[in-house]
Amino acid sequence: MPFPYTRKRRLRASQAIRNLSQENHLTVDDLIWPVFVLDGFNRTEAIHSMPGVERMSVDVLLDKLTPLHDKGLNAIALFPVVEKQHKSDDAAEAWNPEGLVQRAVKTIKSALPELLVITDVALDPYTSHGQDGIINEQGDVLNDVTIKALVMQAKSHAKAGADVVAPSDMMDGRVGEIRAMLESNKHHNTAILAYSAKYASHFYGPFRDAVGSAANLGKSSKATYQMNPANALEAIDEIAMDIEEGADMVMVKPGLPYLDIIAMAKAQFNVPICAYHVSGEYAMLQSAIDNGFLAEQPTVMETLMCFKRAGCDAILTYYADRVTEWLNP
Repeated sequence: MPFPYTRKRRLRASQAIRNLSQENHLTVDDLIWPVFVLDGFNRTEAIHSMPGVERMSVDVLLDKLTPLHDKGLNAIALFPVVEKQHKSDDAAEAWNPEGLVQRAVKTIKSALPELLVITDVALDPYTSHGQDGIINEQGDVLNDVTIKALVMQAKSHAKAGADVVAPSDMMDGRVGEIRAMLESNKHHNTAILAYSAKYASHFYGPFRDAVGSAANLGKSSKATYQMNPANALEAIDEIAMDIEEGADMVMVKPGLPYLDIIAMAKAQFNVPICAYHVSGEYAMLQSAIDNGFLAEQPTVMETLMCFKRAGCDAILTYYADRVTEWLNP
């Protein structure tokens, strides 16, 4: 028998055969574009720590969204930039029916009814202290009090027309309470994307700059409710609990440093597994790209393919607008 009888390189010999034998594929259907929305009209603001990403008023966002939606972009996730005067200890602006997110949802769904609109259910953009929940005098985040606020926030989003509410706060039991509220208010088709395995990561810094919560948070930590980066099995428990409480999809956040968690979740659960290619990951890649150390398109596409290979069904990425253009020029 000639040596070697098996040659793995045969399936790498040409682009055509590489395409034919490729195990995973990235399409526009896999992308969710996270966007930062501003109040007002005809406004954009650069984000210093995220070069190439802007805060936008809803009219500007719509101008960008329409051609992207025409090219197949199916989903966005809204994150509000809340003015200082609307921040408070109790985060009451979060469930204001005429608040920024609520108005943005109505406007976007009116213009692009087939676009999937996902809203962030969390209090940190609205709190004067930058935490994801209501705190007591000692600064402790109060789980059950916070859940009541999150339920009101989710209700206002669903009423405005959000397709998916995404609790990202990591309070225990909030998915079940939100699901019960949605059912009792006949929002039967409003899905829940639970940030089930959200780690207390240092990769979130640019995002906190973008939404204006970094200064409020100061040196405080979110480690009492977000997960320990050293833990993996705990993530499986968190995901299982959220699914049992009524989550339709689950999120692993951050993404690239936690591909093992994505793979574990995909192997164990029969629900869509999403990942957030977070701001710190974006900032590292884009800095290297802007300095000429990496080529943008192939590096970004390889990065997102790694999410797919790990088992992701959907990826929140700040590159979604660019990747949509690359995939469907």
